[in-house]
Formats: sequence, C-alpha cells, structure tokens
Amino acid sequence: MRYDFYAYMDRMKFIKRWQLMRSVREENIMEHSQGVALLSHALAVIRNEVFGGSVDVAKTVLYAIYHETSEVMTGDLPTPIKYYNKGLHGAYKELEKSACEKIVKTLPEAMQTALSPYVLADESSEEYKLVKAADRLAAYIKCLEELRAGNSEFVKAKKSIEEDLHARNMPEIEYFFEHFIESFSLTLDELEGF
Repeated sequence: MRYDFYAYMDRMKFIKRWQLMRSVREENIMEHSQGVALLSHALAVIRNEVFGGSVDVAKTVLYAIYHETSEVMTGDLPTPIKYYNKGLHGAYKELEKSACEKIVKTLPEAMQTALSPYVLADESSEEYKLVKAADRLAAYIKCLEELRAGNSEFVKAKKSIEEDLHARNMPEIEYFFEHFIESFSLTLDELEGF
C-alpha cells in the first residue's frame, strides 16, 4: 500500500511565504519550518535553563517541525487576510485543522497515533506557545534580513512584529533579543570568529 504523508511534507518546499510583499530572497515553508524549529529549541532551552522552566524541549521542536503542515493543502494565506476578522480567522483555523487531519490519515495507521499529536498540536500547551513565539521571531528575522539587503518593504512588518513579540511578556523572547538578535544584522565577516 502507498502512503503519501512524507511526499506531502516534501511539498513544503514549493509553498512560498510573504506572497504580498516583494522579497530580495524568497522563502518557502520548508525552510521556514526548519528555522522555527531551531528558534523553538532555543526558546525552550532558554525557558528551562535560564528561567527554571520545565517545558518538553523535544515536543516543542516537533510541534515546530509540523506547524505548517496544513499549508501543503491550503497554501500560505497572508497574515493580513488570515486575521482580517474573527469569522474568517475561525473558518481558516477549521480549514487548517481539517487539512492536518487529512494529511495524518495518509500515514500507516500504526504511525498515526505517534505523529498526530505533533501535527495537531495542543494549542493551549506552553510548548505550542513557544512555537508561536518562535514563528513570529522567524518573521522578525526575515524582516531584518530584507532590511539589511536594502528592501524597505519590510519596515512596517518589522515594527509590528517587534511590538507583538515584546507584548507577549515572555522572558525567553527578551533574553533572545538581548543576547542574540543583534547578530542577525551582521555580515559573515562581522560575526565573531571570522
């Protein structure tokens, strides 16, 4: 029997992000998901090791890996449209859930139970909240990259995303800003060690 789950996941590389904005460098949801997984891992480790938290780091990273799964069926709906009003946002959340459920069913039954909790994440969990913060942090870093390349298209996005990140009142976000964010605006030659 044929199972399509991983072929669907592989199609993430064809789904473009930032469709309404001119980008110096295009980004797809596969590379975005890897970036969010890396940042989610960082935030979870900061939460546990710096601030004495107890989040499940592996669960956080797995949530991040699969956080864009629905988009292989729905595409990447731009943020201004997705959040245009509560009705539209609610309907889109249902569509995303339905897409994830369908994609999970493309796994062998023996694997569905193991992967379903990560594809259909517990949105009330601390781990998921870290992923959502990492998702915004990845968008912020994309803005820095575009601005560094001289693309002023991302000025407003950077400002609103930065405000959103600080409004979350998450110490791990503030720690990341204090210790890591400046490096994203440096060239390779300016990074320590080169």
